[in-house]
Amino acid sequence: MSGFWAMGGYGAYVWSAYALFLLVLLLDTLLPRWRQRRLLAETRAQLLREQARRQRGASSRLPGSADDSHP
Repeated sequence: MSGFWAMGGYGAYVWSAYALFLLVLLLDTLLPRWRQRRLLAETRAQLLREQARRQRGASSRLPGSADDSHP
């Protein structure tokens, strides 16, 4: 069994190549998912900020509210 792991003296190279391949495969799968989640969260936050800004702007234009632009 140790001969299998040693791979005729090339085991370190072979197993490190397998490990690197699996790491790249894992990152290739996970990074787009993380990026998509981050972008969705940023988009949601931006939409909420814009909605809050619109509501504040609309509430300041209500009749009877104090507005410095009118005497």
